[in-house]
Amino acid sequence: MSAILQETSIGLLASAVVHLKNADPKTTVYTVPTGKKAIVVLAVIRNPTASLADGTDFDTGDGANADTWKTAIDLSAMTAATDSKVIFDDGVKKTIYDAGDEFGIKPITGATADADATMDIFGFEFDA
Repeated sequence: MSAILQETSIGLLASAVVHLKNADPKTTVYTVPTGKKAIVVLAVIRNPTASLADGTDFDTGDGANADTWKTAIDLSAMTAATDSKVIFDDGVKKTIYDAGDEFGIKPITGATADADATMDIFGFEFDA
Protein backbone atom coordinates (compact mmCIF):
# COMPACT_ATOMS: atom_id res chain seq x y z
CA MET A 1 0.00 0.00 0.00
CA SER A 2 2.82 2.46 0.71
CA ALA A 3 4.03 2.13 -2.90
CA ILE A 4 0.61 3.20 -4.12
CA LEU A 5 0.56 6.17 -1.76
CA GLN A 6 4.07 7.18 -2.76
CA GLU A 7 3.19 6.95 -6.47
CA THR A 8 0.21 9.28 -6.10
CA SER A 9 1.38 11.66 -3.40
CA ILE A 10 0.94 15.34 -4.16
CA GLY A 11 4.26 17.14 -4.34
CA LEU A 12 6.32 19.69 -6.20
CA LEU A 13 6.39 18.72 -9.89
CA ALA A 14 8.56 21.58 -11.12
CA SER A 15 9.78 25.10 -10.45
CA ALA A 16 11.01 27.65 -12.99
CA VAL A 17 11.43 31.35 -13.67
CA VAL A 18 8.54 32.57 -15.84
CA HIS A 19 8.25 35.69 -17.99
CA LEU A 20 5.21 37.82 -17.19
CA LYS A 21 5.56 40.94 -19.35
CA ASN A 22 2.69 41.73 -21.69
CA ALA A 23 3.10 39.85 -25.01
CA ASP A 24 5.77 37.46 -23.66
CA PRO A 25 5.26 33.95 -25.07
CA LYS A 26 4.24 30.96 -22.97
CA THR A 27 6.88 29.81 -20.49
CA THR A 28 6.90 26.03 -19.96
CA VAL A 29 7.46 25.07 -16.33
CA TYR A 30 6.79 21.32 -16.35
CA THR A 31 6.80 18.59 -18.99
CA VAL A 32 5.12 15.28 -18.14
CA PRO A 33 7.80 12.55 -18.30
CA THR A 34 7.68 9.62 -20.71
CA GLY A 35 5.49 6.80 -19.41
CA LYS A 36 3.67 9.07 -16.95
CA LYS A 37 0.47 11.06 -16.68
CA ALA A 38 -0.06 14.01 -14.34
CA ILE A 39 -2.71 16.01 -12.54
CA VAL A 40 -1.87 19.58 -11.52
CA VAL A 41 -3.49 20.63 -8.24
CA LEU A 42 -2.06 24.09 -7.58
CA ALA A 43 0.49 26.62 -8.72
CA VAL A 44 2.39 29.30 -6.82
CA ILE A 45 3.70 32.53 -8.35
CA ARG A 46 6.32 34.13 -6.10
CA ASN A 47 9.05 36.73 -5.87
CA PRO A 48 8.33 38.92 -8.92
CA THR A 49 11.30 40.94 -10.16
CA ALA A 50 9.07 43.95 -10.92
CA SER A 51 5.52 45.10 -10.22
CA LEU A 52 2.77 43.08 -11.90
CA ALA A 53 0.30 45.94 -11.34
CA ASP A 54 -1.00 45.82 -14.92
CA GLY A 55 -0.98 42.02 -15.17
CA THR A 56 -4.66 41.21 -15.09
CA ASP A 57 -4.94 38.15 -17.33
CA PHE A 58 -2.66 35.10 -17.35
CA ASP A 59 -3.53 31.62 -18.62
CA THR A 60 -2.04 28.35 -17.37
CA GLY A 61 -1.95 24.85 -18.74
CA ASP A 62 -0.86 22.92 -21.80
CA GLY A 63 -0.81 23.85 -25.47
CA ALA A 64 0.40 26.94 -27.29
CA ASN A 65 -2.08 29.14 -25.43
CA ALA A 66 -1.56 27.52 -22.00
CA ASP A 67 -5.31 27.57 -21.47
CA THR A 68 -6.19 24.05 -20.31
CA TRP A 69 -5.95 24.44 -16.52
CA LYS A 70 -6.95 27.89 -15.28
CA THR A 71 -7.45 31.06 -17.28
CA ALA A 72 -7.89 34.79 -16.63
CA ILE A 73 -5.67 34.77 -13.51
CA ASP A 74 -5.20 38.27 -12.10
CA LEU A 75 -1.72 38.88 -10.66
CA SER A 76 -2.02 42.68 -10.55
CA ALA A 77 -1.88 42.83 -6.74
CA MET A 78 1.70 41.51 -6.80
CA THR A 79 3.78 44.68 -6.58
CA ALA A 80 6.72 43.71 -4.32
CA ALA A 81 9.51 41.14 -4.61
CA THR A 82 8.27 39.44 -1.44
CA ASP A 83 4.72 38.83 -2.81
CA SER A 84 3.26 35.43 -3.66
CA LYS A 85 -0.04 34.08 -4.93
CA VAL A 86 -1.37 30.53 -4.63
CA ILE A 87 -3.60 29.45 -7.51
CA PHE A 88 -5.86 26.48 -6.82
CA ASP A 89 -7.66 24.21 -9.21
CA ASP A 90 -11.17 25.67 -9.38
CA GLY A 91 -12.96 22.31 -9.20
CA VAL A 92 -13.91 22.37 -12.88
CA LYS A 93 -13.39 19.11 -14.78
CA LYS A 94 -9.91 18.95 -16.30
CA THR A 95 -8.18 16.59 -18.70
CA ILE A 96 -5.34 14.51 -17.27
CA TYR A 97 -2.01 15.54 -18.79
CA ASP A 98 -0.21 12.93 -20.90
CA ALA A 99 3.51 12.26 -21.37
CA GLY A 100 5.08 15.13 -23.28
CA ASP A 101 2.41 17.71 -22.36
CA GLU A 102 4.00 21.02 -21.37
CA PHE A 103 2.37 22.93 -18.50
CA GLY A 104 3.17 26.62 -18.31
CA ILE A 105 1.92 30.20 -18.11
CA LYS A 106 1.17 32.75 -20.83
CA PRO A 107 0.52 36.48 -20.30
CA ILE A 108 -2.63 37.60 -22.10
CA THR A 109 -2.69 41.03 -20.46
CA GLY A 110 0.66 40.82 -18.70
CA ALA A 111 2.73 43.28 -16.73
CA THR A 112 3.87 46.51 -18.37
CA ALA A 113 7.27 46.13 -16.71
CA ASP A 114 9.74 43.47 -17.84
CA ALA A 115 8.82 41.20 -14.94
CA ASP A 116 9.80 37.64 -14.13
CA ALA A 117 8.77 35.48 -11.17
CA THR A 118 9.21 31.94 -9.94
CA MET A 119 6.36 29.52 -10.63
CA ASP A 120 6.03 26.30 -8.63
CA ILE A 121 3.71 23.54 -9.92
CA PHE A 122 2.24 21.01 -7.46
CA GLY A 123 0.36 17.85 -8.28
CA PHE A 124 1.07 14.20 -8.84
CA GLU A 125 2.36 11.87 -11.53
CA PHE A 126 1.28 8.30 -12.09
CA ASP A 127 2.08 5.52 -14.57
CA ALA A 128 0.38 5.87 -17.94
